[in-house]
Amino acid sequence: MSHDRLFTILMPLLVGIGLLIFWEFAVTVTQTPSFVLPAPSEIGTALWENFGSLMGSAWVTLRITLLAFALATFGGVALAVLFSQSRLVERALFPYAIILQVTPVVAIAPLVLIWVGFDNVNTALLILAWIVAFFPVLSNTVLGLRSVDRNLMDLFTLYGASRTQRLFALQLPAALPYILGGMKISGGLALIGAVVAEFVAGSGTGTGLAWRIIEAGNRLQVPTMFAALLLLSLVGVLIFFALSVLEHLVLRSWHESARQSF
Repeated sequence: MSHDRLFTILMPLLVGIGLLIFWEFAVTVTQTPSFVLPAPSEIGTALWENFGSLMGSAWVTLRITLLAFALATFGGVALAVLFSQSRLVERALFPYAIILQVTPVVAIAPLVLIWVGFDNVNTALLILAWIVAFFPVLSNTVLGLRSVDRNLMDLFTLYGASRTQRLFALQLPAALPYILGGMKISGGLALIGAVVAEFVAGSGTGTGLAWRIIEAGNRLQVPTMFAALLLLSLVGVLIFFALSVLEHLVLRSWHESARQSF
């Protein structure tokens, strides 16, 4: 590994350590109360003392996020393929996909809760997270399917390729960078959707990290709030990193964007 690459990897870590040291020093010198801004050491202590319960809540949030992301990816790609095969279907359904994207989760969360029942809060959270995560995959996949080189399309037509052959041998492979880019956006949005939905729907039945943040805030346990926020951030970073690795593995042998990363 070259020195430049090693420095690039270590630089964010060194910056983070420096910020934590400054944070600890500033809070100690100014004697800021922990209920206003806890020191990193207090957050670490709260994380250690509540590790089991916080990790259980993190797993609930992660499970809903991953399921919503998987449904959004499958549904977005499938609908985009349908749009690419029929302009009539696209014109009929695409406006409703846009409506799903622009409708605030906060506004429809109470309705979804009523429809699925207050005994099925996790189902409501899954639906709301899926709504938030769905559109980026759909729009990026549609863009990718439309961005195929026209010369290659003409070549496939010249050789008498069917619609199915063009789709699987040309359009979908060419759209892969767009699909994976949409998935990276969707992964983060699925987590945001799950958290925001739980903030809105949380009524004491929630067990995810968002409810733990609300609960700690109500009890003025601010270090525990920050510990839950830390886990939430780590979950988001891990999702993004996993999708970045997937993108690199899929595209590294042929696409320029993957060759210039990692």
